[in-house]
Amino acid sequence: APAVQLLALGYAANLDVTRIPLVLVDQDRSAESRQLARDFTGSGYFELVGSEESTDALEPWLEGDRAQIGLVIGRGFGEDVTAGRRPVVQVIVDGSETTSASLGMAYASQIVARRSGELLAARLAEVRRRAAVSGRALQAAGQAEAVPRVWYNPDLRSRWFYVPAVLAMVLMLITMILSSMGVVREKEIGTMEQLIVTPLKGWQIIAGKLLPFGIIGLVDLFLVIAIAVGWFRVPLRGSLLLLVGLTLLFVLNTLSLGLLVSTLVRTQQQAMMASSFLVMMPMIYLSGLLFPIDSMPPLLQLVSRLIPLRYYAVILRGIFLKGAGIEALWPQAAALAGFGALFLTLAAARFSKRLD
Repeated sequence: APAVQLLALGYAANLDVTRIPLVLVDQDRSAESRQLARDFTGSGYFELVGSEESTDALEPWLEGDRAQIGLVIGRGFGEDVTAGRRPVVQVIVDGSETTSASLGMAYASQIVARRSGELLAARLAEVRRRAAVSGRALQAAGQAEAVPRVWYNPDLRSRWFYVPAVLAMVLMLITMILSSMGVVREKEIGTMEQLIVTPLKGWQIIAGKLLPFGIIGLVDLFLVIAIAVGWFRVPLRGSLLLLVGLTLLFVLNTLSLGLLVSTLVRTQQQAMMASSFLVMMPMIYLSGLLFPIDSMPPLLQLVSRLIPLRYYAVILRGIFLKGAGIEALWPQAAALAGFGALFLTLAAARFSKRLD
């Protein structure tokens, strides 16, 4: 298991951000603006995921975590380049993921500076041939400038990125380990047979075992939110009620996974090891909670789509930092509901088989 984890997670634990999802707003539609867009997509740092007509249409892309960078090329960009003026492009960045935001701005500035140098060199050669102006006067002419604008986390505070991640890990740790060990403990001390001979049905026993841990998870949720907002000053811009409702869907997943693990092991020690090393650690590393998913190999990106924590991480940062509503987060909510129903069905089937 350690060798498999090292090989898989060694590729996942990567802070070298590449293939950052990019949305293009090209209001100029000139040959120069199209060339700049090709410079971005051909650099290997960005991946074009969509295009819009105005900056107002960028918010749903960033709010729903479908893109992390918006490149806005305003009207007159081509004319400014041709006339030797200083053209300006705007780079709008999703600041809720500080690593991707910082590197994305650096990559964008580098690409614009490179294109600016090429344009300046071409114009300098042309004007020198015509002997129109002096070389010194051309040093600042036609140099494009990338103006960054960071949304949701303007100061790029890393604590705003990591505190919601800690909230998710605390919830997963509490609910999954407790639920996996709670059922196994019944088998170890011999009380499972007493439950079997009672008139309780299988689903009633499952509900009785999982409900207390679900309540503990909700208590921990409110406790961690109070510390995150009151002590660490992480803003809660969205609906608390929506956060609680979607957290219940996530807790359904963790409780079901814990119950499923309990049906596959015989001792509490095995339940602890299986929950920690076989389930939770891969979920944490492959969910995008700590490391950008876009930098992972394609195979691990596909695997991450099967991890409920991936969708809950988007929900947490969306509600905390972006003030996102259900209209932006419904794909993540649907994924949590689907996985929760699947895991609960599998766990209930295994648990009922053990009772029989």
